[in-house]
Amino acid sequence: MGARVAVAGASGYAGGELLRLLAGHPDLEIGPVAAHGSAGTSVTAMHPQLSGHPGLADRVFAPADPALLADADLLFTALPHGESGRLATALPAELKIIDLAADFRLSDPEAWARYYPTPYAGHWTYGLPELPGARDAIRASATVAAPGCYATAAIVALAPLLAAGLVEPSDIVIVAASGTSGAGRSPRPDLLATEVMGSMSAYQVAGTHRHIPEIEQALSSERSAVHASAPVTISFTPALAPMPRGILATCTARLARPRAGTPQLRDALAAAYDAEPFVHVLPEGRWPATGATLGSNAAQLQVAADQHAGRAIAICALDNLGKGAAGQAIQAANLMLGLPETAGLTAHGVAP
Repeated sequence: MGARVAVAGASGYAGGELLRLLAGHPDLEIGPVAAHGSAGTSVTAMHPQLSGHPGLADRVFAPADPALLADADLLFTALPHGESGRLATALPAELKIIDLAADFRLSDPEAWARYYPTPYAGHWTYGLPELPGARDAIRASATVAAPGCYATAAIVALAPLLAAGLVEPSDIVIVAASGTSGAGRSPRPDLLATEVMGSMSAYQVAGTHRHIPEIEQALSSERSAVHASAPVTISFTPALAPMPRGILATCTARLARPRAGTPQLRDALAAAYDAEPFVHVLPEGRWPATGATLGSNAAQLQVAADQHAGRAIAICALDNLGKGAAGQAIQAANLMLGLPETAGLTAHGVAP
């Protein structure tokens, strides 16, 4: 019998993906499964992909009762932004928690106040294992904030280039397209199939998206010594793509060294990720596609120098519910519980 884990907010898309991955995990046992608004509803009625699993077929969602959720070795909270902070105050201090929402990602209360309407809840260890020093910090922490999906794609693509001093931190442009599951499960007119299928649209344009301070915070810690005092400034435009899941992030930054070319950029990514089980730099000339990462915890990368514009172009594809949410949270849980980091996860997608 492995470690017992609980899930709060299990009725949503990220919660359902957590349950799917936990159901196949060799070292984790699914404990309390809560979804306050769906309490009493069958788990498999909300997540029919889990039908037939012996531990879930006869389960119903429980209320998000702190006493119930505390009866676990580790708790995943996949709640709407602002709710995890309130729940955490009612939980035992010794309980290991991984939050998939934004509540504990930002270290600056003022940055939180600019983008979120709820009170600032605090700052937990940032759970992106591929950043330098992050694995040791995650292992040593009882509370971890899982990164956002857009943020993961952008940070993975850009951090090694900034650390190597190859790009200017103050001139970064990110345009990223996400599948509709990134907007959550709550019904909205703009997410109806008739509105989305065959159409692609931008949203939260001109510096209003909530992942901006998270991306800038993480990338600021990765600046080279040459650019240590230069602010990291990003222009981020998200887009809704007519697909259920996946993210394709196109990240460009002005080259800091005019003669830097594609080989230098690829060397920086290779140095950062050659030993990583889930981040893959593709062979030169092959570009990432979301379909190749679906159902996996993988991020696929490619980079090139646009000498005409004097910019580096780094593109990252990942599954927003996998490496962008549930898969990444389980990767962090494995580290926190002393398990193999890759347990219960795959780097191989299910395309087509």
